[in-house]
Amino acid sequence: VHIQGYRKFRNQHIIGEMSVNRCSAVIRSRHITKTGSNECKETNTFIVSPPNPVIAVCEDRGTSYGTMTRSVNPFHVIRCTLRNQQGRYPNCEYRGYASTRYIAVNCEGRLPVHYDGDIVLIDS
Repeated sequence: VHIQGYRKFRNQHIIGEMSVNRCSAVIRSRHITKTGSNECKETNTFIVSPPNPVIAVCEDRGTSYGTMTRSVNPFHVIRCTLRNQQGRYPNCEYRGYASTRYIAVNCEGRLPVHYDGDIVLIDS
């Protein structure tokens, strides 16, 4: 179960390189939609990183944050937000926003399986 959950997480949220204007193309090529439908997802966040630093959040580079695990180090993320509300896959159009954030994930078996959001910490 962990491996399948991680594979889905990796497909939806981890990318080696990406620019903000690539949201629509990447989401289309990775077939990312609302779970179990062809509806466009409202938002999808990509962590611009190789997989290993993200996996490490579930190992020794994360800290407890409620029911989630928060990254010790900030990551470069691109949040893609849907522009055409009634869109259906593959016609989903997104606008991208780049930022540097701490990420919050759910871990199972030392692998990230769910992206819970990103956090700006005012004081660390």
